[in-house]
Amino acid sequence: MLTVHKIGGTSMSKFGEVLQNIIIGRNRDGDYYNRIFVVSAYSDVTNWLLEHKKTGERGVYALFVNNADYEDALDDVLTKLIRINAGFRDIGLDLQVADAFISERIGQSRNYLRSLAEVLASGYVNRQNILLAAREILASVGEAHSAFNSVNILQNNGINALFVDLCGFHDAEFLTIDERIRRAFKGLDYASVIPVATGYTKGTEGIMREFDRGYSEVTFSKIAVEVGAGEAVIHKEYHLSSADPMIVGVENSRPVGVTNFDIADQLADVGMEAIHPKASKSLEIAGINIRIKNTFEPDHPGTLITKNYRGDQSAVEIISGTDRVVAIEVHDPFMVGQVGFDLNLMKIMERYHISYILKSTNANSITMVIWERDRSGELLEELKQTYHEVTEKKVSLVCALGTNIARPGALARASTALASGGINIEAVSQSLKQVNMQFVIAREDYHKAVIALNRALCLNPL
Repeated sequence: MLTVHKIGGTSMSKFGEVLQNIIIGRNRDGDYYNRIFVVSAYSDVTNWLLEHKKTGERGVYALFVNNADYEDALDDVLTKLIRINAGFRDIGLDLQVADAFISERIGQSRNYLRSLAEVLASGYVNRQNILLAAREILASVGEAHSAFNSVNILQNNGINALFVDLCGFHDAEFLTIDERIRRAFKGLDYASVIPVATGYTKGTEGIMREFDRGYSEVTFSKIAVEVGAGEAVIHKEYHLSSADPMIVGVENSRPVGVTNFDIADQLADVGMEAIHPKASKSLEIAGINIRIKNTFEPDHPGTLITKNYRGDQSAVEIISGTDRVVAIEVHDPFMVGQVGFDLNLMKIMERYHISYILKSTNANSITMVIWERDRSGELLEELKQTYHEVTEKKVSLVCALGTNIARPGALARASTALASGGINIEAVSQSLKQVNMQFVIAREDYHKAVIALNRALCLNPL
């Protein structure tokens, strides 16, 4: 069975263990093939090239946007990438070849950025389009680096590996993402070669325009669909678990054996991505199951995500959430019975490109929970000018998820568990589908709420 494997950034940074746990060590009989690998950049590399995903610390792209000294920053990135190369000498990386490759790719990127900066300075072009092009160029560097190194290491360990560079640095062809992938994989003999593809794919539509930092999983899913993979496997540094072991303790958390695409989407909505939701859709439609595996526990089967799975027993399978959200409540005494009130509010949110995670309504109020990073003073000011009363509060969102939780008392048990822990529920949401109970609570109560719900619902099933 041909399988497609995505290796995450943290795992890639420990490629010696990837080599032993996934590629070579698990296949000592020499059956290394019938697998395609799609690789992320090494840990932190994309942060250096763009901006830090969590802290917002400026990388090369952010400096380029602000007309700051991006070239010195690019030199600094090259130094760091060569330092990363040195760490793989002992497992077979040819440093001279690897250093030359990444030096050339950084040099090409520098030339592209200089040209883009000159075009920007002319004032004759759309600034946003030029900046998006710069972002695409820089994002591709990290995956090209890790994929090239991986192939070099595999070849030096006696495995026939092929570098599939989807970055398009050496061509000016106007191909869509799908066309580039189709051309790259056409005619390959998977029984005798392991293709290692860059997680970035160049395309006329711009992979980052639509998916931004989720682009490597989009490449992964598109490749799996293109080749008709029997299974799509994602290797991460952790299991998909019933609750975060760092919060509830390893002894109180267990890997989730099976779940479905709906639950994967619910998790992605609160920032715990098993896979980017837009990347998973093509796999779901094609009927290709996803398996999430822990790179460092290769004997564990991991979590299988299928289209139609529903637990035989009613149970909460996962407690998740986030403490990086804000609740915005719009209150207006003229809202009751007014057709289109909600629509007008959503149009304002759309103008600011903001999608809510939770929405709860009553006769005169609408409460929305959004990511704190999306909150802006301009949005709040417009809302306050438009509506009678607008309230904003930093909060947490904690969720109890399961493929089969539609039974009397499930919501009551969750509410009781929070109340018993002294945690007030400030807003709540559950749809008719009944796969996700969402509770808005005080930000400082997040860890306490996860522990309470895990103890009441996961360790003591419904």
